[in-house]
Amino acid sequence: MDHIKSLIIKLLAIAFTVFAFFGLFYNVSWASLLWISVLVTGISYAIGDLFILRRYGNITATISDFILAFLMLWLFGNVFLDGNIPIVTISILAAFFIACCEPFIHSYIVDHIPVESREDLRTMNQIQTEFAEEMDPETITREKNTDK
Repeated sequence: MDHIKSLIIKLLAIAFTVFAFFGLFYNVSWASLLWISVLVTGISYAIGDLFILRRYGNITATISDFILAFLMLWLFGNVFLDGNIPIVTISILAAFFIACCEPFIHSYIVDHIPVESREDLRTMNQIQTEFAEEMDPETITREKNTDK
């Protein structure tokens, strides 16, 4: 159920951005915009939120979501829309606004969706170092002798 909630939140953010940029400025059909929104949401959720976010953290996932959103908007824009629209420019702008929403979506996903295995929790930035006090054997024997 938590995956469905996060998918709906992500779909609303992406659909609002796609409808705002492509729909208002270029008068594209609602069906095409809905298909673009659903496809971008599904692919970016599977790759960016379930795979990259758990392994590499929020910043890397946000950057990858920007790149994924741009590439998918550009690709699906060429497939679903007329050729006389400057799709690259609108795709960059829409991907930027989608990427601005992603940290909030990522925080919801991290807080509400449980991790299946413990290995997924480790990211590249969570490396732990252990420190110990090194002792010389002669120092240990001196300390024992002084305690007597």
